Amino acid sequence: MALTKRRLLAAAASLMAFAVPAVQAQETPIKFQLDWRFEGPAALFLVPVAKGHFKAEKLDVTVDAGNGSGGAVTRVASGTYDMGFADLAALMEFHANNPTAPNKPVAVMMVYNNTPAAVLALKKSGIKTPADLTGKKLGAPVFDAGRKAWPIFAKANKVGNVAWTAMDPPLRETMLVRGDIDAITGFSFTSLLNLEARGVKAEDVVILPYPQYGVKLYGNAVIASESFLKKNPEAVKAFLRAFTKGVKDTIQDPKAAIATVKARDGIINDALETRRLQMTLDATVLTPDARAEGFGAVSPGRLSLMASQVSDAFDTKARVNAAAVWTDAYLPSAAERDIFKVAKK
Repeated sequence: MALTKRRLLAAAASLMAFAVPAVQAQETPIKFQLDWRFEGPAALFLVPVAKGHFKAEKLDVTVDAGNGSGGAVTRVASGTYDMGFADLAALMEFHANNPTAPNKPVAVMMVYNNTPAAVLALKKSGIKTPADLTGKKLGAPVFDAGRKAWPIFAKANKVGNVAWTAMDPPLRETMLVRGDIDAITGFSFTSLLNLEARGVKAEDVVILPYPQYGVKLYGNAVIASESFLKKNPEAVKAFLRAFTKGVKDTIQDPKAAIATVKARDGIINDALETRRLQMTLDATVLTPDARAEGFGAVSPGRLSLMASQVSDAFDTKARVNAAAVWTDAYLPSAAERDIFKVAKK
């Protein structure tokens, strides 16, 4: 009797030993690094978390705020994060300046098909076109995407020499309003709202978006570390499927999407962030280029041109290899990625 009982207990223990790993294996943990704070655009990643899209794909995704694309790239490269959201130019720069680094991140889905970088000035400055910027004082943080890509913008629009002033991000718009500088570079949807917060009316601001002035750079993409791609290819595919569903939800109801951001940062201004989110969608996601290429995808020719432009403008140690920074192997089908069906015409 005692022997039978011991055998039963041993069998039960053995079953439990096998059962525990099975339960743990049901969900793949993914640490995800945003490019910036919990503002409107973060809803694109927080919505699929809140709606359970990641859970439905057996993923346990945690999303953390960031402090710039460069930081997101290096944290994914270091293995601190598995995946992230970063400007493609910043990823290209990392690849070209660290050619022998292990675990270089790879872009697996294009989200901002057009860079949101722009030049902004006050109308009272007399600046109306790129040509008017010649000889002017421009300001931006040294890591700002628009500032780093300035040589591409200047060449495309035959802008002469300008004088640059560097500052911390919170001072950029303040210095423009004070008249310390004539124009700034920044993400259009961020700098315009920041100027409004400093008492400037939208109609008193001149915006020169890079994409409208001959600079067809891609913007932010979902990136993943090399090792995570090799170890968890199906998890990456699952992440992109779930994320795409979240993008559709966000497009359909931006106000509800902002509630997911509010849950992470209770002090945000709902109306302001809803507007920022809609501006982001209109300027970078729901664009003619994105419709032509398909959400999430890229044009090989355009990607190669960008790689060459970034190599020159950023003066990288090695030339950017477009094939090394991008792969479409993990993308959902074109039909699954058709986010434009739910967009308001």
